[in-house]
Amino acid sequence: MAAARSRAAAGDPRAGFRRPAAEAGPAVPQGLLRAARKSGQLNLSGRSLSEVPQHVWRINLDTPEEAHQNLSFGAADRWWEQTDLTKLILASNKLQCLSEDVKLLPALTVLDVHDNQLTSLPSALGQLENLQKLDVSHNKLKSIPEELMQLSHLKRLLLHHNELSHLPDGFGQLVNLEELDLSHNHLTDIPTSFALLINLARLNLACNQLKNLPADISAMRSLRQLDCTKNYLETVPSELATMASLEQLYLRKNKLRYLPELPSCKLLKELHAGENQIEILNAENLKHLNSLSVLELRDNKIKSVPDEITLLQKLERLDLANNDISRLPYTLGNLPQLKFLSLEGNPLRTIRRDLLQKGTQELLKYLRSKMQDDVTSPNGEPPVTAMTLPSESRINMHAITSLKLLEYSEKQAAVIPDEMFDAVRSNPVATVNFSKNQLNEIPPRIVELKDSLCDVNLGFNKISSISLELCMLHKLTHLDIRNNFLTSLPEEMEALTRLQIINLSFNRFKVFPSVLYHMVALETILLSNNQVGSIDPLQLKKMDKLGTLDLQNNDLLQVPPELGNCETLRTLLLEGNPFRTPRAAILAKGTAAVLEYLRSRIPT
Repeated sequence: MAAARSRAAAGDPRAGFRRPAAEAGPAVPQGLLRAARKSGQLNLSGRSLSEVPQHVWRINLDTPEEAHQNLSFGAADRWWEQTDLTKLILASNKLQCLSEDVKLLPALTVLDVHDNQLTSLPSALGQLENLQKLDVSHNKLKSIPEELMQLSHLKRLLLHHNELSHLPDGFGQLVNLEELDLSHNHLTDIPTSFALLINLARLNLACNQLKNLPADISAMRSLRQLDCTKNYLETVPSELATMASLEQLYLRKNKLRYLPELPSCKLLKELHAGENQIEILNAENLKHLNSLSVLELRDNKIKSVPDEITLLQKLERLDLANNDISRLPYTLGNLPQLKFLSLEGNPLRTIRRDLLQKGTQELLKYLRSKMQDDVTSPNGEPPVTAMTLPSESRINMHAITSLKLLEYSEKQAAVIPDEMFDAVRSNPVATVNFSKNQLNEIPPRIVELKDSLCDVNLGFNKISSISLELCMLHKLTHLDIRNNFLTSLPEEMEALTRLQIINLSFNRFKVFPSVLYHMVALETILLSNNQVGSIDPLQLKKMDKLGTLDLQNNDLLQVPPELGNCETLRTLLLEGNPFRTPRAAILAKGTAAVLEYLRSRIPT
């Protein structure tokens, strides 16, 4: 940097102290430039700039204004010890082009020019070899310069909401890219070199004009999120089935006639394929999707649902609205995690319309009751069901042995009878449902099931504390303890190293339970309808698997901007809190918009 300044001064000893001639556009306040020389960051967003003043590009080359006026400097004002500019934000201006002089800022790691009127990008961008994030979204770009492919350190490239109709063939050179957003453009195909983007985790191709995807896309071995919403896809390449890292797949609003088979996508948690032309849902589509929690198939032409739907033991949301389904498998009622089931707009013959309007839990209860009605004992005795009381000498051994389910719910019981635990004997039980009773404490004998128990439902009781016995269930992955009297969680819960989903809604928490920050496997935290007053965004950021955080209807007076850095969050629910910002209009735009807003509020 010093060498650059000395070269500039070589021809004329006064060159460094001379102002550039006639700069166009509003001047940038000297105070901002001084601060930028110290911090290495300059934010010029929302200043109605039609072009970037020359002294911004030359901020690390020219002698600053203060040197003209005062040659005695304190330690704090040593302009010659300035920091190279690493972050430049030019968003929300009126820029129609960027100068090739952008190359005079070789230390830039972040360049944000979103929401302008750019129709092209300078080739000199390719010289910013330290650039890690480039945001040129919401412009009028029709093409991308080949030189951009030289940015080998680039991790985030945001090109959405432009007018791109093609991409450079050399895209695969951006080998360190982790996020690429190309949504809302005019793309008709994808370069095969995308296969070289082996570090890419998030790829957004929504709202383009794609008719097919290249089979080579399957080589993206790190891809976790693929969004192809609103294109013209009629098929999905079979190679997609080998993408073992894929967690979220969005195929909504295309022209698909069948659902892809995804045998190797063992980590897939969300599959969205609504508004297509899918007619058949078969067992092969479902049987490998063991991790699926969201299946969205609304507005298709599906005529039936296979019994194999019950293999999706982690399913939480199933949307089958507006299809041609006339009957449902009653075994659907056995899905232990299902919290949302949408069936409206189907010609169902066996389910009354008023029942559909009563909500998911009533619907599941109805399906379970019909399933039990279908069971007949060969000797004519009434069938043993999960609702049979131990006092009637009837315990549902079928549920214990076949479904690995121990259920004693909706009994208004103050304790769980010992007969229930005695009946388990050596049978491995994976799921316990003791919800909707009058339990004041967690049944101590639950610890007897620690070698097999994965899923515990203690919701709708009167439990005020978590016992150490629960903390010993080392295989636990799902814990539902909503609608109780809890005010805190013990630190011993940190031993639940496999816990992925915890539902603490409708309790009495006034602070965010600190032990949750240390439970690194957590993917979903449901903490709505409590009295939580604050959260620690730095601790949350360390939870790199957290995808859903529900804090609706709490007492949050402010939302820390640093929460925007929690980029693994796919669902963040904050409605019903007393904070003023973000405003309701921003919350309504969804999680991505909220996180982007929060990041923009982080002090620079």
